[in-house]
Amino acid sequence: MIKLFIDSDIILDLLIKRYEYQSSAKLFTIIENKELKGYTSPIVFANVHYIMTKYGGKEKSILNLRILRKIFSIVTLDEEILDEALFAEAPDFEDSIQYIASEKNEIDFIITRNKKDYKRSKIPVLTATEFLEVNIKN
Repeated sequence: MIKLFIDSDIILDLLIKRYEYQSSAKLFTIIENKELKGYTSPIVFANVHYIMTKYGGKEKSILNLRILRKIFSIVTLDEEILDEALFAEAPDFEDSIQYIASEKNEIDFIITRNKKDYKRSKIPVLTATEFLEVNIKN
């Protein structure tokens, strides 16, 4: 089964209906239907919570995160991943942590709108729309 790492911006697109939220919604439905395996990180949950509390308050944010937690598996972050990220030559430290965790978890695609921070990625990096266009028939 194809394994996707879903970044914060894709989740936020869906929750606050911005940018490519239709593509995010379709991708989440496919993951929820177990046609693909969706992964994210504790960092993503923290980022989404921080931003969502500004939009809808803490209670609504936690409710959304509980729903997301039922859909997504969580990549493990440990000191080995952190140490590797500290020495990675990447433009964004947070994305470096998530990239290394994705490698260790044998993720097939990273789904984000922030592709510029993954330029050296050996894992294909696509937006939700790009992934759907290339990999999903319909």
